Amino acid sequence: MFDIGFAELLIVAVVALVVLGPEKLPTAARTAGLWVGRIRRTLSGIQSEISEELRIDEMKRTVAIQKEELDKELAEMRTPFTEGSSDDSPFGNSVSSPEELKAKQPVSGESASQPENSIAPPVSTGSEQTAPDAANKTEK
Repeated sequence: MFDIGFAELLIVAVVALVVLGPEKLPTAARTAGLWVGRIRRTLSGIQSEISEELRIDEMKRTVAIQKEELDKELAEMRTPFTEGSSDDSPFGNSVSSPEELKAKQPVSGESASQPENSIAPPVSTGSEQTAPDAANKTEK
């Protein structure tokens, strides 16, 4: 910061000794040292806060750029699906929106019957035993 050599420091020390005297010089040196320490800590804190703010700003810019790229890729990915579901497409009429699917589902009061050719899986109550387990219990 300052270009002060040993000769300049020696001159300042001699002048301070003459002006303040030998009794007040140690307390003045201690006070000056405390002030210099406070100034250094304050400047260091300010510098770290500025660098942190710059880092946060850079991260925000990076996130904004990545978000724009992802939005662009998402739009590119959606275009084939929106083009394919148009009315001119052979599959356009077979695709249903979620609202249409909800409208087609039976209301909770109505009974929902299964088609005749569908097979429902058996429901286990947990109290049935398999054949080998039942045979082992009867042998004992």
